[in-house]
Amino acid sequence: MKLTLKIFLLFCLLSINYPVSAQVNRTTLAIGSAAPDFRLGGIDGKTYTLQSFKDAKVLAIVFICNHCPTSQAYEDRLVKLTDDYAAKGVKVVAIDPNNPASLRLDELGYSDVGDSFEDMKIRAKDRHFNFPYLYDGETEVTSTQYGPVATPHIFIFDKDRKLRYNGRIDDMENPAKTPKSLDARNAIDALLTGKEVAVPVTKTFGCSIKWAEKQDWIKKAAITWANEPVKLDTIDAAGIADLIKNKTDKLRLINLWATWCGPCVAEFPDLVTVMHLYRDRGLEFVSISADDPARKDKALSFLKSKQASGPNYLYTGDDKYKMIEAVDPKWDGALPYTMLVDPDGKVVYRHQGAIDIEELKKVVFDDATMGRIYK
Repeated sequence: MKLTLKIFLLFCLLSINYPVSAQVNRTTLAIGSAAPDFRLGGIDGKTYTLQSFKDAKVLAIVFICNHCPTSQAYEDRLVKLTDDYAAKGVKVVAIDPNNPASLRLDELGYSDVGDSFEDMKIRAKDRHFNFPYLYDGETEVTSTQYGPVATPHIFIFDKDRKLRYNGRIDDMENPAKTPKSLDARNAIDALLTGKEVAVPVTKTFGCSIKWAEKQDWIKKAAITWANEPVKLDTIDAAGIADLIKNKTDKLRLINLWATWCGPCVAEFPDLVTVMHLYRDRGLEFVSISADDPARKDKALSFLKSKQASGPNYLYTGDDKYKMIEAVDPKWDGALPYTMLVDPDGKVVYRHQGAIDIEELKKVVFDDATMGRIYK
């Protein structure tokens, strides 16, 4: 399902007051508690329960997600943890507790994918996950029983499935630096040798769990965006050339479009979505309309309907070929045309015709001015 359709369906549901669960009081599972059973689907198509890991001497259940930069920072460490302890009878399983409908677009600005089940498959493939990755975002029953407070949050159980440790994986978020306390590994090592865990509970640091009842955040964001002013200024070829030079510290996404261009109109909401995803991190979305100046009111009306609150321009020169050359000599002139320009004018993406929104998101996210906080 395309991103635009996902967002469209979500906003439609919200607009008819789609019921969300009431606020739930959640507490983190106490040390000594039995592991709550679960029945969750994995990205490999299998269904997992607690019994699926019955042979494990130690079971580590870690709640992670795709969008959170702190959770991302621990992905490679979880892969290594799984590798290092597999031969010792330790099983690691990851659960995504987040309800995708409770994520604001600006929260997704630190990721190239969201927290849906399909997004989990993409992330697991890209990061070479070697552990089961299970989805609990639809019902959140399992997550409510365990009570994670942030992603990542790890729960470690002994052979009798009694909780012996819960909290952080280690004490250093940045994977480029060396942690002082390998808390999860220390707990596993203790359990494998029949010892008590010296420090059974630690605090966690990361992104809050996106419980279903947080869906009102999306409503509030939609209202905020709807109230942002939308303007349409005029621009000539020289002005366009200055835009392309991009003498700013922002990554600039430029789209050439027109109201009479079907593919332009169809893809425009996707571009606005990308703006909402990444603008707080320094992306600027600039639209340039190739409509006849006499149709300015129609173009402005369209922009308002799409909540395009970034810089918008209408080309007013009498020669469209000057516009083409000012935009990009490599452009053949067909609409729509989309460019991504680094600070100081380096073009890192150009595409004539309808864009692939997922491809564009990846290009934006992989750009040096964006990307993961922790590589």
